Amino acid sequence: MKNETFNVLFVLTSHDELGETGLKTGFWIEEFAAPYYVMADSGVSVTIASPKGGQPPIDPKSALPDFQTDATKRFDSDAELQAKLAQTVKLSTVNVADYDAVFYPGGHGPLWDLTNDRHSIELIEHFWQDGKPVAAVCHAPGVLRYVKNADGTAFVAGKKVTGFSNTEEEAVELTQVVPYLVEDELQNLGGKYSKCEDWKSYVVQDGNLITGQNPGSSEETAKALLTLLRELSSK
Repeated sequence: MKNETFNVLFVLTSHDELGETGLKTGFWIEEFAAPYYVMADSGVSVTIASPKGGQPPIDPKSALPDFQTDATKRFDSDAELQAKLAQTVKLSTVNVADYDAVFYPGGHGPLWDLTNDRHSIELIEHFWQDGKPVAAVCHAPGVLRYVKNADGTAFVAGKKVTGFSNTEEEAVELTQVVPYLVEDELQNLGGKYSKCEDWKSYVVQDGNLITGQNPGSSEETAKALLTLLRELSSK
């Protein structure tokens, strides 16, 4: 494999409560593991951050047999990555200048904390202003909700985006639990939202913004980000 000189920041949720259900949530393993290995296998240096630092919560459902993939199985036996994951850096300490791009894995957790996190919002704004790629998959495009352009307008307004669809949220029976629906919110903000068939891989790129629809889109979202980084570095 060709070694890349890129430094990419992964931002994970610190939120573990699934609304008022009494159930647990967090980040979705596939949406972290698959993109991580796309980067790591190309020699990209990945730093993992979260609002609280330390071990971020894993959505217990994402560890169930039905949701296992090659990437999750690799993660399960990767003691080195699990140790790294247990020591995420605090989001408030991150310096945008140290990274070439930022990637947000999903899971339901980000809807509660990263969406409203001041450090996350400012981080995305600074990455964008510096001409650095921003990528998010599944529920994570929701973290763009309160991000603004330099002129104060909604960041996603007029941009082509995707994210977890209303029908996918209905399928997992959490429409009435989540604080907002990703598809609806991206459209309400003026985003040019599109989607494909439920659970199929679907990635949308608009300049330096890359979004993926669902867990099955996570690997392709990361590949699109890696391609974009290579393109930008060759200019």
